[in-house]
Amino acid sequence: MTTIRLLAVDGATSDVALNDSGAYTRPSAPLQSRVAYAAAHVVPKVHADNTPGQPADIDWDATLAFRRNVYSWGLGVADAMDTAQRNMGLDAAATRELIARSAEVAREEGGSVVVGVNTDHVDEERIPLSQVIDAYVEQLHFTEEQGAGPVLMASRHLARVAESRTDYLRVYAAVLQQATTPVVLHWLGTAFDPQLEGYFGSSDWREASATLLRIIAENPGKVAGVKMSLLNAESEIAVREQLPEGVRMFTGDDFNYVGLIGDPVPEAHEGPESPRRGHSDALLGAFAAITPVASAAIQALDAGDPARYLEILGPTEELSRQVFAAPTFYYKTGVAFLAWLNGHQPAFQMVGGLHSARSLPHLSRIVELANASLALEDPELARERWHGMLRLNGVDA
Repeated sequence: MTTIRLLAVDGATSDVALNDSGAYTRPSAPLQSRVAYAAAHVVPKVHADNTPGQPADIDWDATLAFRRNVYSWGLGVADAMDTAQRNMGLDAAATRELIARSAEVAREEGGSVVVGVNTDHVDEERIPLSQVIDAYVEQLHFTEEQGAGPVLMASRHLARVAESRTDYLRVYAAVLQQATTPVVLHWLGTAFDPQLEGYFGSSDWREASATLLRIIAENPGKVAGVKMSLLNAESEIAVREQLPEGVRMFTGDDFNYVGLIGDPVPEAHEGPESPRRGHSDALLGAFAAITPVASAAIQALDAGDPARYLEILGPTEELSRQVFAAPTFYYKTGVAFLAWLNGHQPAFQMVGGLHSARSLPHLSRIVELANASLALEDPELARERWHGMLRLNGVDA
């Protein structure tokens, strides 16, 4: 029996059986029952100065090959978002190049790509609302010119200067009126970015969601969907039930996505007289880490087999919770680590030095859960790479 070595927080080691891969099959036709985007990361050149504060030096071959792999599994790509280390190592110039290159790959592969639109190319920390609007519109127009779908991300600039919900209504209305195609609105919680406290005018999600829903209602035809990343299933379901017809909910909840995508019916509400809650589509960093598993689960839904969906995707939620454990904004380290284990990049390197953001025991737990949930695409390769990393750090393996 082949085993893989694990490392506990007290330094103790143990061995568990190395599972086979899930041996999942790529879809032969487009996925039907859910729209799903994997929020993809970036791969730096191994020899680059991948240290904090340095400009991103991207390995474009590996970065774009990762996106082609996502498309081959039937998922779309969400790019230039927080998973791509935007504001955490990916600078403005690299962001623009990533958007252009990613959009070109999407056209070549016949895949769907959406990309982040923000105000983060502006260096000043505080700018007036009129300049926030201008900054959003500048990135929006660039994105549209590349042929990518826009995701209107939460802006730190807006969070700093907005004094009430009225300011959010004003800014979003002005930006949306400039959009030539419907956009996805992104609500990123403070677990991902503490600087977004009070976004949409309140720290209470119920009050903030009222502002979000009003933005959608006052700009008909301009919003294609909402991506919620509050790590709170209750808030997502509440907003989802109030969305206008034709506006999708894209879950960004990397803690609770299995139930939110799978459309469970609570026992207390079962019966033909009670309306179903519906389901969320997906725009998840977690799906970049478990792309074949996510694809296989949605294929099961396409085949009308929700039990198989739960069997495939259910075990991955514990893995995702580990990847996205507090401090959650370092989850990108786990995504890149899994990409390295699975052979999608030559080294465990990240722009901005972020590969050092998680401890060895934390990464060991990711290995354990990825093995348990059949998320290791080539288990022998993953074992070889992980054991080499342990030995490099003085742990017998």
